[in-house]
Amino acid sequence: MLLILVSLLCCVHAAEACLQCDRSIRHLHEDFVLSAPTVDDQIEMKKISEHAYVTYRETSLERKGVIDPTTLYRARTEYQSEFDRFLKTPHTGSVTFEAIQILEKGRKILEKHLDTFIRDGLCPNKCGLLKRRVMDCFSCRYKMYICPSPSGQQDCGEYPLQAEEGGQAVLNCFLPWHRLLLGRTEYHYSWAPGEPGTKKLNASDFKALVVTDDSSVVLNQLDEDEQGTYHCSLQGRDGTIFYRVTFLLTVASLSNQTHRPVVTLPFLPHGDNYSPFQPTAGLLVPVIAMVTALSLAASVGLAVVLGLMMSQRRAAEAPRRRRKEGKNKQNPV
Repeated sequence: MLLILVSLLCCVHAAEACLQCDRSIRHLHEDFVLSAPTVDDQIEMKKISEHAYVTYRETSLERKGVIDPTTLYRARTEYQSEFDRFLKTPHTGSVTFEAIQILEKGRKILEKHLDTFIRDGLCPNKCGLLKRRVMDCFSCRYKMYICPSPSGQQDCGEYPLQAEEGGQAVLNCFLPWHRLLLGRTEYHYSWAPGEPGTKKLNASDFKALVVTDDSSVVLNQLDEDEQGTYHCSLQGRDGTIFYRVTFLLTVASLSNQTHRPVVTLPFLPHGDNYSPFQPTAGLLVPVIAMVTALSLAASVGLAVVLGLMMSQRRAAEAPRRRRKEGKNKQNPV
């Protein structure tokens, strides 16, 4: 404790660093200090808390001194969970010693999350230029942090594409780190016609295609003349190029593709009189005559049948008619 107090007296109070940039954590520490049983304990715990800020600052300084909101949220959430568990646990030892332990726990949590952030999250661009918004762990204010391209250039390679004539091709140059870019950005598409790779191209060979907020462009109903070298560059409003990629599009002509031969049926030999599908002129006249004769026979037969039916009906009605006439004669009016 004596060494801690001496170090506190020798150092200048630092600005709140990283973990203490969160207001909820500051209030958590203030409530913890006021929960001490005596005024002397509160004074000691206040000094311990301020010394913890110094260690947090040193931990941040060893790791770029910056943090992003997501990493700060993760560190704060884990630290609050540990602090709540600490407050719910019965304590029998020195209050100041236990305060040192929990604040040191916060430093280790901050160290763990900063290590992960610096290694994987601070500069995720494997190529291209990244300007992003981060929090300064000393001033607790946001600032711009520049992640230069590891290769020193904004060009991020070439990608060959193949499509068929009449089909479509998708040009997509989005990478996840594009979301981290500070300020308004746009995707600029341009192209140089001609078979890709046949000649060296200059900037003057490219024609502007489209400027859009979308990271992808779809080329529909492709023609063979639309093959060529396509550029996609992500730019700021001031013309700064953050990222550029090249697409080598080749469009295959349908005439060069292999087609299956069309199967045709062979023609019938000349003079073949037995085809049911292609009757010759010699068969046509007899067929018509036969159909006409059958039609006439059917008409005559139908007339005969109807005549017989009418004669039978009259013969059946004649006796009844005669009986009716006889009754009328026997019973005159």
